[in-house]
Amino acid sequence: MRAVQLAGVGLVIWWFASSSGLVQAQFTNHAEWPITDFENTLVDLSEIMSGGPPKDGIPAVDDPKFISNSQAALWLDDQEPVIVVEVNGHPRACPIQILMFHEIVNDTVAGRPLTVTFYPLCNASIVFERRVGDEVLDFGTTGRLRKSDLGMYDRQSETWWQQFSGTGIVGSHAVTVLDRYPASIVAFANFKSGYPDGEVLSKETGHRRPYGQNPYRGYDSITNQLFCSATRSTRVSRQWSTF
Repeated sequence: MRAVQLAGVGLVIWWFASSSGLVQAQFTNHAEWPITDFENTLVDLSEIMSGGPPKDGIPAVDDPKFISNSQAALWLDDQEPVIVVEVNGHPRACPIQILMFHEIVNDTVAGRPLTVTFYPLCNASIVFERRVGDEVLDFGTTGRLRKSDLGMYDRQSETWWQQFSGTGIVGSHAVTVLDRYPASIVAFANFKSGYPDGEVLSKETGHRRPYGQNPYRGYDSITNQLFCSATRSTRVSRQWSTF
C-alpha cells in the first residue's frame, strides 16, 4: 500500500511539473545548451525524455582509427556484426561491439564526411552525410530519447536530430533532413572475404570501455518493458553506471 501511495504522489508531481512547464525547462537548460534555438521545434518537447546519461555521457568517436582485417581478427569474432560503408573503393567496417558504447562515429572516408550511428535500444544502424549545405557537422549524443530512439545533436548549432529519420527536431536546423549514405550490416567474416584490404574501426577510441560486453543486457527480453517506462530508464541508467 505504501508503494502505491508513493507512486500516486510521484504521478501527481509529474503532472504538476508538466503542466507548470518544469519538464520543458529541463530540456531548455541554457547552461547545458547555450546555442540551441528552442523557439524552433518540429516536435512537442514532452515527447523527449532523458535516457539516463547526460549530454555526451555516451561519447561519440571523433578521431576514429582503423586497422586491418587481420589485426581486428585478434579480438573480433567472425560472426560479429559490423556496419559497412564503401566510398570510392575504400571500404570500412565499424563493429557493433564498439558502437554499443559510443553510438556515433564521426568519420571522413575518401574525402566524404560521414556519421555512422547505431542505437542499441531499437537496433537502428544508419549512416548519414555530415555535410549540410556548405557546412560539415559533427555529432554527439544529447542524452535524450524520442520514441525510444537516439537523440543526436550537432556541435556547430546544437540542433537536436532524430537518429531514425535523420531529421532536425529542435534548433536552427529543425525540419532539415540529413542525407543517408548506403550502408549494410554483415558478419565480420563476410566483410573480410568481400573486402580483404578493408579497414576496421579500432578499439583505440580514446575511451576505456569493456568492448564486447552489453550494457543493455536483458533489454531484448520479451518480459521487459519498453525504455519509455520509468522502470526501464532507471534500470539502464544503473547498468551504465557500472562501466
